[in-house]
Amino acid sequence: MTTLFSGYRTGDLDLPNRVVMAPMTRVRAAAGGLATPSMATYYAQRATAGLIVSEGVQPSLIGQSNPGTPGLHTDEQAESWRPVTDAVHANGGRIFAQIMHGGRVSHPDTNGLQPVGPSAIAAVGNVFTPGGQKPAPVPRAMETAEVPEHVRSYADAARRAIDAGFDGVELHGANGYLISQFLSSNANLRADVYGGSIANRIRFAVEVVEATVDAIGAARTGIRLSPGGGFWGVEEADAAELNTTLLTELARFGLAYVHLEATTDDEVLTGLRRAWPGTLIMNPAVPMGPKQTDRAEADRWLRLGADLISFGRGFIANPDLVERLRTGMPIAPVDEATYYQGGDAGYLTYPSYQYTA
Repeated sequence: MTTLFSGYRTGDLDLPNRVVMAPMTRVRAAAGGLATPSMATYYAQRATAGLIVSEGVQPSLIGQSNPGTPGLHTDEQAESWRPVTDAVHANGGRIFAQIMHGGRVSHPDTNGLQPVGPSAIAAVGNVFTPGGQKPAPVPRAMETAEVPEHVRSYADAARRAIDAGFDGVELHGANGYLISQFLSSNANLRADVYGGSIANRIRFAVEVVEATVDAIGAARTGIRLSPGGGFWGVEEADAAELNTTLLTELARFGLAYVHLEATTDDEVLTGLRRAWPGTLIMNPAVPMGPKQTDRAEADRWLRLGADLISFGRGFIANPDLVERLRTGMPIAPVDEATYYQGGDAGYLTYPSYQYTA
C-alpha cells in the first residue's frame, strides 16, 4: 500500500519518501542576491524530505520581486549556492531550485527597475521594498519582441542551477508572478500572440518550459501552478479549461512533475490529476491560508491520486517534519513574526523533537 513514506521515482531521482518541502520565501540572502552559510544549514537541516524545493530564486535583476531574495543570474550567485547544495547532498537530500520571475510584483525601490508584465496593469495590494510595504506600481507592458528575452532568463537560470549542484528546477508558474500573469484573464490583456485566447495565454508558460527542457532536460524540470488562485489580484476566469489545456500541452515534454496548489475546488483539481499523465505533487494548503497541511490531508490527497505531497509552514518550525509525521509526534508551531525578519532567529533556531523520559 502506498503511504507518505513509500519511496518514489521522479525524473532521475529516487525519493525515500513522498514528503516534499514546498518553496517558501525567507529573505535571508546576502547583498547581491547571494546564498549564505545560514541558508546551507537551513536546507541541510531539512534534508530528510523526499525532495526540497528552494525559495523562489530570481532569474534576472528585473525578475526580482522581494528584497533579500537570492538570484541565479550571475556566476557569483551560482557559486554561492554550491555550499547549499553540497550540504543538502551530504545529509542525503535532494533539492530543486524554484525559478521565480516576479513580473509586475516588484518595485523600483527593490532593484532600481520599473517592473514589467504582460500588460500595464498594477498588481492588487502592497509589495515589499527595502523601505517597507508600498503600493504595487504600474508595470511596463512587455513588447512582443522582448518576451523571448524573459523566456531565456528562466533557461539561463536553470543552467546555472545545475552548475551550482541543484538536482533540477521548479518553474514558478503560480501565485500571481510572471508566468501566472500571462495565464491570467485580467492581468494579461494583450492583443498579440501571448494574449486573448487560452491558446495564446498559455504560450509564455509553454515557451518557458520548452526553453528550460532544452537547457537542462525534462527529467530535471518541474512547474508549479495555482489554478484559479487570486494572488496579487490575478484572476483565471476559466481556470479548469485553462489549466487542463496547459497540462495537456505540457504533457509532451515528459517533465519531472507538476506541482499544484489547492487554490480551487477538489473537482477541478482531480480533473487536472486526470489530465496530467506524469508525477503530480499536491500542496493541500493554500499558501498563507488559515490551515497548514497535516497528515490526514496528505493521506487524503494520496488517495485522490497525488504522487507526492508538499508541506510548507510545517517545515519552518520542524526541521524533522518527516519523522514527526511518521511517528505522530507533535508538530511545533511557527512564529510568523520571524518569517521575513532576517537573521538566524526563527530560521536555524527550531530544534528537532526532544524526547523526554
